[in-house]
Amino acid sequence: MKLPASIQVLERGWLSANNVVLHERSKATVIDSSYVTHAPQTLALLEHALAGKKLAWLINTHCHSDHMGGNAAIQKKFGCRTSIPEGEAPLIDDWDEEALILAVADQRAERFAYDDTFKDGDTLRMGEYVWQVLAAPGHDTHAVMFYSPETRVLISGDALWEHGFGAVFAQLFGRETALKETRATLERIAAVDCQIVIPGHGRPFGSVDAALERAFSRLKGYEEDTTRLARHVVKVLFTFALLDKRSMPLAEVPAYVARVPVLADLNLRYLRMTPVAMAEWLASDLERAGAAQRKEGLLLAKGG
Repeated sequence: MKLPASIQVLERGWLSANNVVLHERSKATVIDSSYVTHAPQTLALLEHALAGKKLAWLINTHCHSDHMGGNAAIQKKFGCRTSIPEGEAPLIDDWDEEALILAVADQRAERFAYDDTFKDGDTLRMGEYVWQVLAAPGHDTHAVMFYSPETRVLISGDALWEHGFGAVFAQLFGRETALKETRATLERIAAVDCQIVIPGHGRPFGSVDAALERAFSRLKGYEEDTTRLARHVVKVLFTFALLDKRSMPLAEVPAYVARVPVLADLNLRYLRMTPVAMAEWLASDLERAGAAQRKEGLLLAKGG
């Protein structure tokens, strides 16, 4: 597995989405801008990757905080054109923090403007290649992927990772089609002649069939047990917040899970734990998974 020389992946920790830099002779395009907390690091990494080239274009696979949180900082530094998926435009125009899963999940992003949009079926020349825009609903209603037939590379965002896919939030908040859409997106990936996947999180990978098999298996579990999906989403959202904060006093975790609207709502509807029991479950489960550690009265994030 080897990417073309003009396609550069800046692999980030799990708080931040990967940045994909698509080079041309004198300019470049970047896909996704990572989380707002990491904006200074993102700017430094991009400046190094560009090596004097102009950053002409910033594009988002979707508008969750870990993919568009650095948009404003990149725009200020590089003055680049910015494009987003067509369906995300009303949410960005209104800065709808509930639909963007920001304040309701204790996540943040700096507001930004965009120049234009794209949609499923469009083709974009990014870097040295032409990329097809493929709709990828499920994790995010309006998410897209980019596929280059010439290189057989798929930039999948959060639609497919090497060991899963992005959490399917919408199924739990009234959009009952979200899991069906996730399945349709995975089937669309399976139908593409793809040799390498560049995911939104984690390293690029070439064993696409094996990754799809794991993703379909996980999806089947969620389809059979919505509470299992709810537990997963709660852990994802809490882990994300912990990665951002790096630590949290253990004594404050019960109040935190009771205060953050999305966590409190999911607990009320699906988990039905007391805040104290929920906090203990989260700490114990994340410790077992190697994602957190209890030490000296703190819950510490590991990795990221």
